[in-house]
Amino acid sequence: MRIFKTKWVARFVRRERINDASLKEAIERAERGIIDADLGGGLLKQRVARPGRGRSGGFRMIVAYRTDERAFFLYGFAKNERDNIDDNELQTLRDIAAELLAQDDAALNAGVGTGRLQEIENGED
Repeated sequence: MRIFKTKWVARFVRRERINDASLKEAIERAERGIIDADLGGGLLKQRVARPGRGRSGGFRMIVAYRTDERAFFLYGFAKNERDNIDDNELQTLRDIAAELLAQDDAALNAGVGTGRLQEIENGED
C-alpha cells in the first residue's frame, strides 16, 4: 500500500500538527473495513484525531482510496470549522481521485519528484 498526500494536504497537516502516523492509522482502519463514510467514486471520509485528543472532535480527511494499492489524502478540515463539503467540491474531488488512482507508479514517482505529491514513508507495513 502506497500512501500519499497532496501538496495542499501536506501544508494543512503541518499547520494542524497532524503527524504521518495518524494518517497511516486512518488508512489502516480503511484496510480493515472501518470506513467513516464512503463518498463514492473512490473517495472516503476518514476521521483523524487532533494531537493529544480523540477522533470525534478532530479532523475529517477526504481520501482517494483503492484497496491494497494506494491512498491519496486530498483534502482535510476540522469538524468544528465545517460540517461537510458541498456537491461541487465533491465532484471536483471525485475527478481528482479518478486521475490519481489511474496513474501508474512512474507517474506517481514523477509527482513526488516535482513536489505535487508527498509519499508517506513506510506506507507498506
